[in-house]
Amino acid sequence: MDIDFMISTMKTLLAALPMTLALFALSVFFGGILALVIVWMRVSGNAAARNFAKGYIFIFRGSPLLIQMFLIFYGLGQFGFIRYSFLWPALREPFVCAVLSLALCTAGYSAEIFRFGLRAIPAKEIEAARSIGMSGFLLTRRILAPIAFRHALPAYSTEVVMMVKSTALASLVTVWEVTGVAQRLIAQTYRTMEVFLCAAIIYLLLNFLILQAMSLLEYKLTPHRRAAPLFPVPQR
Repeated sequence: MDIDFMISTMKTLLAALPMTLALFALSVFFGGILALVIVWMRVSGNAAARNFAKGYIFIFRGSPLLIQMFLIFYGLGQFGFIRYSFLWPALREPFVCAVLSLALCTAGYSAEIFRFGLRAIPAKEIEAARSIGMSGFLLTRRILAPIAFRHALPAYSTEVVMMVKSTALASLVTVWEVTGVAQRLIAQTYRTMEVFLCAAIIYLLLNFLILQAMSLLEYKLTPHRRAAPLFPVPQR
C-alpha cells in the first residue's frame, strides 16, 4: 500500500463527494414525495388509482435499477414528443436522468414501506380521533402521518442507505460521482485496491453518519419505546 498515493486518491475522491450527495439528496427528496402520492393512490377507494399504484410498485421493485437508468438515459430520446418538447434540454443531461431513475426506483420501495407503516397504526387510535371530530386532513396530519412515519422509519432508514450505494450506478451514465472518479483513476493508474479502498471508506463513513442521524431521529420520535433503566436512581 502506497500511503501517499492513497492520501492523494482520497483528496480526489472527496472532490467528487458533492456530486454523490446531490444525487442522493435529490433522489430521496423527489422519491419521497412521489412515494406519498403512490401510497395515497394505493390506499384510495378508486380502483383505477389502486391498480396504477400496484403496477408502478411492481415494475420499479421487480426490475433492476441499472436497466431502469439505461432506459431513461438512452430511451427517452427515442420518442419525438419528448425530444422536441420543452423538457428535452433537462432530460438530455446525464445528471437529471440519474436523479430521475433513482427517484422513480426509490419511490416504489418507499411507497410499500410507508403503506406498511399505515397498516401498523392501531385501529383504536383512528377510532378515538374520529370520536372527537377529526377527519380528513386533520386526522392525517395529527394521527396517521406521525404514527405511520414512526413505524416506517427503521425500514426507511435501510432504503435511504441503499440509495447512497445506488448512486454509484450513475457513473455508468457518465455522471462523475465518487465511483465514477474512482474508475477513471483506476484506468489511469491500474491501482484497483488502493482506489476502491478509499472509495469504500468514503461510502462507509457517509452511511455511518446517515444511520446515526436516522437513529437519533427515531430516538426523538419514540420516547414511549425507550427502555426503562434496570436500576432506577432513587428520588430524594
